[in-house]
Amino acid sequence: MTNLILYNPFQQLSFIHKNCFLCGQPVNPTEVIPIFPDWLTTSYNLAHQELLLLDKSILTYAELTLPCCTNCREHHLGPLEQKVQAAATQGLAGWQQLDPKILFQWLGKIFYGLLVREINAEQDPLIKPPFLLTEDIYMLDKMQSFFKVLQSIRVPMQFADFMPCSVFIAPLQPDADSPAFEFRDDLHTMMISIKQGNTLLVSCLLDNGILKEALHRLWHPLTGKALYPKQAAEFQAQVYYAAYLLNVIPEYFVRPVKPSDDMLVLDTLIDDITASVFNPWQLSGYTQMFEEMLKRWGITATEILQDPLHPLSFIFDAAGNFKDKEPA
Repeated sequence: MTNLILYNPFQQLSFIHKNCFLCGQPVNPTEVIPIFPDWLTTSYNLAHQELLLLDKSILTYAELTLPCCTNCREHHLGPLEQKVQAAATQGLAGWQQLDPKILFQWLGKIFYGLLVREINAEQDPLIKPPFLLTEDIYMLDKMQSFFKVLQSIRVPMQFADFMPCSVFIAPLQPDADSPAFEFRDDLHTMMISIKQGNTLLVSCLLDNGILKEALHRLWHPLTGKALYPKQAAEFQAQVYYAAYLLNVIPEYFVRPVKPSDDMLVLDTLIDDITASVFNPWQLSGYTQMFEEMLKRWGITATEILQDPLHPLSFIFDAAGNFKDKEPA
C-alpha cells in the first residue's frame, strides 16, 4: 500500500539530525546524503569549495549533508538524482527536456537542504544573524507551503493545473573567464540559481509560475538566445528582484483521500486576493540588486543609473532589441 502520509517538521520545528529530513523517520548519524549530489560536486570539483552561511560560518560543499533514511535515499532521492544526472550529461538540451516537476524537486531539495542547515545553525550560531528564520512567521508559512509540495519526491502527488515554481533555463555563451559552476540562493524569496557549463537555471520555488508569466516581456525575447556573462547577471537581477517584490504565499490543499487512492491530489489557493500580487517596483531597489549581481566586474550603482530614465542594460538596446554582441 502506498504511503500517502505527509511529514510536517514545522509543527515543533524538529529539524534535527536524528530524523530523516524527508519523511521524519529516525536515523543514525551516519545516514546522510549530500545536499549537492556527488555527481555534481565531482563534475565541477566542488568538494573543497566553500559556502558562507547566514551566521558567517563557512562550510565546504562536501560538509553540507542532510539526515536521510535508507528508504528515501534508495527509492526516492537516488532515482531523482539519476534522472537529473542523465539530463545534465546532455547539456542544455537535456535540461530543457527534463520534466519540470523533476527539476522542481531537484532544485527544491538543494534549497531545502541549505534551509535546514541554516535553521540548525541558528541553535548555536557563530554570529547571531539580525533576523532569525525560525522567528519570522511569514517565512515559516512559506517554508511549510514549500515543503508540502517538495514531498512529491517521496509521496506520489499530482498538482492540479499548477506547478509550484517558475523555472527559467537559459543558454549561455562559452566564456573561459567565468567559473564553470556558480551557485546563488536567497532563502527569504525562495530563489535559487545554478550555472552548469553553458546552462543557467534560475527558479523561484514558491510562486505557482507567477514570475514566469509576469516576466514574459523579458523572457520571451530571450528564447533561443545565448547570454553573455553580464547579460546573465542582468537577467538574474530581474528575476531575483521580481521575487523580492512578490507579495503572495501560495497555499496547498490535499483533496480527501479514498482507500483506493495511490496518490495525493493537491489544489492551490492564493489566500489574500485583495492584496497586490507584487509590491511596487522601485528603481533604487532594482539597482541595488543589479549592482550585487555585477560585483565581479566592479560596476556600481552610479554607472547603472548614469541615465536614470534608461538604466544600464546589457540585454536590450534603447529600442528594446536584444544585444547580440558581447557587452564591453
